Amino acid sequence: QVQLVESGGGLVQPGGSLRLSCTASGRIFRIDDMGWYRQAPGNQRELVATITTAGNTNYGDSVKGRFTISREAGRNTVYLQMNSLEPEDTSVYYCNAHIFDSSLKYGTYWGQGTQVTVSS
Repeated sequence: QVQLVESGGGLVQPGGSLRLSCTASGRIFRIDDMGWYRQAPGNQRELVATITTAGNTNYGDSVKGRFTISREAGRNTVYLQMNSLEPEDTSVYYCNAHIFDSSLKYGTYWGQGTQVTVSS
């Protein structure tokens, strides 16, 4: 059983910062790409950022220059540092990871989501 658990969401004022964390646990053989997506009510889930095992990153256009994704391999953890937050960033943020479990079954896993609200 593989799980992704997110933390770090909350309420922040416009212009503020938050840092999200997501840790994978369970019977894991290897983790490939990890990333963050978000979904606001009435909208489709959209890419925020992804990171490969080599550290190559990709960002959605709306967050470039403001958000930074990073990962800590030894802790199976991915982070999302969010700066200069705007009300439009209000959404539920989901962690995503592509994982080989201990039986070498490959799967795409999602966290339960963490709410980020940007409001004065």
